[in-house]
Amino acid sequence: MIDVTTVEVIKGALIYAAEEMGIALKKSAYSPNIKERMDHSCAIFNHRRELIAQAEHIPVHLGSMALAVKLGIEEYPGSLELGDMLLLNDPYISGTHLPDLTLIAPIFHEGTLIGYAANKAHHTDVGGKTPGSLAADSTELYQEGLIIPPVKFVKKGVIDPEITRLIRSNVRTPEVQMGDLRAQIAANNTGLKRVLELVEVYGVDVVHGAMDAIMDYSERRMREEIKLMPDGEYSAVDYMESILPGDGDVDIRVKITKKDDSLVFDYTGTHKQVERPVNAPLGVTVAGIYYTLISITDPTIPVNDGCFRPITLKIPHGCMMNPVRPAPVAGGNVETSQRNADVIMKAFSKIVPEKVPAAGQGTMNNITIGGLKDDGEPWTFYETIGGGSGARPDGDGVDGIHVNMTNTMNTPIETLEAYLPLEFKAYRLRPDSGGPGEYRGGCGIERIWTLTSEKATLSIMAERNKIKPWGLAGGHGGATGEYILLQGDKETKLPSKCTVTINRGDTLIIRTPGGGGYGDPKKREPALVREDILNGLVSPEAVREIYGYTESI
Repeated sequence: MIDVTTVEVIKGALIYAAEEMGIALKKSAYSPNIKERMDHSCAIFNHRRELIAQAEHIPVHLGSMALAVKLGIEEYPGSLELGDMLLLNDPYISGTHLPDLTLIAPIFHEGTLIGYAANKAHHTDVGGKTPGSLAADSTELYQEGLIIPPVKFVKKGVIDPEITRLIRSNVRTPEVQMGDLRAQIAANNTGLKRVLELVEVYGVDVVHGAMDAIMDYSERRMREEIKLMPDGEYSAVDYMESILPGDGDVDIRVKITKKDDSLVFDYTGTHKQVERPVNAPLGVTVAGIYYTLISITDPTIPVNDGCFRPITLKIPHGCMMNPVRPAPVAGGNVETSQRNADVIMKAFSKIVPEKVPAAGQGTMNNITIGGLKDDGEPWTFYETIGGGSGARPDGDGVDGIHVNMTNTMNTPIETLEAYLPLEFKAYRLRPDSGGPGEYRGGCGIERIWTLTSEKATLSIMAERNKIKPWGLAGGHGGATGEYILLQGDKETKLPSKCTVTINRGDTLIIRTPGGGGYGDPKKREPALVREDILNGLVSPEAVREIYGYTESI
């Protein structure tokens, strides 16, 4: 029997090992997407490939990484030895999309398998039909980039030169991609070192026993939380916009059945998979379920496989949330994942209304662009852009923030202008975009830049340009997003999913959605309305029209 103090010490050490892996990855990376935006995630697994500890990184990465580790090792035809690392990005194994490269390292101590260190990082290019590998018009997986099944990228501590040549030959910016892969190796080496330090202090049996105790503890805590919810069946539906011919939308449906201390998530009735890159691999769908469950219960519960033992999944094969290969999935990871979180949250708003906010912006506002600089050097750039989070039952939403399935940082304008042919004109909060309510939804962002090289290929993958983020309890929806291309005197409103060629001097205006409001706007405190006006977040016109104030406040 392991004493609880030892278990707690090992738990904390494992969680920080995952955090330290992320620090190593960020500091070693080449691309601004990882170095600045921190578009990466790290975790530790036990010898049975169960999630033990994770860093506070990207929910859609973390929730799918458990599947990537389980299936990646199963699908690899050989065996992993000391000093090896397994690389993969096949979404039907790794669980997200091709730009996310997963790297897995076994951890051995004197021949005994202790566990695995693993990380996932979004690379700014993995080939495919457009720079950035997020084409909005892909109809099959093969158009989206280089597909890497589980391969031994590192063999006994040495990077495989032939796999390296293969990757370099299929990406537009090979030096950046290889630099980021070396950073992933550094991250796993950091995790491996920290776990072995624990084994040296406590021994294999104690570390393995503590890992089991940590998962059992999380399971007990989660079952206690679920037991407090009312029994019953709770359904919700939300939509992905402009997917079908003729601008048609598709539905995502979930039914949550709660009984005693367990939950069933049933996606029966969700639209079948489509020939657009918005299908969500199983790992993405599972990640959304895990994220929302953690969000609406107790955030002090350690996140590991134990948390998810009370869950049963029913996700029909061939639907948009569990597609059949080779359906395209590039946008499923970034956009459908957000809508999945929205629809699950909407269902939970009927179960635990005091814990669920209105809808956030519901999109990552993905921008990928690339081409040749004036000196002939290839370049690619990828970013996601924040918006408004949904208002809460007891407070306003947050302005200009990433929500739900993403957790990346801001990309500094100074960094981008130093390395890329882009000149930024504006970066500010967007007035009147937060949904009105007793508590206001967070405001979106306006970001404007001009291309300074001869030409480039721009891809947009976004949502909520047509369907507003929903409010709750009488709150209004947040403003929809929009993308406007300025070419001389010509102004074109771009669809939320498109790939276009732009030229020197063309300017892109990006306006992201705001979060939904919570409660009746007429009940909003005058002092809060006054503060919004002073901060430039709400216009006097909106105050008169929506909040009902006709006199000076």
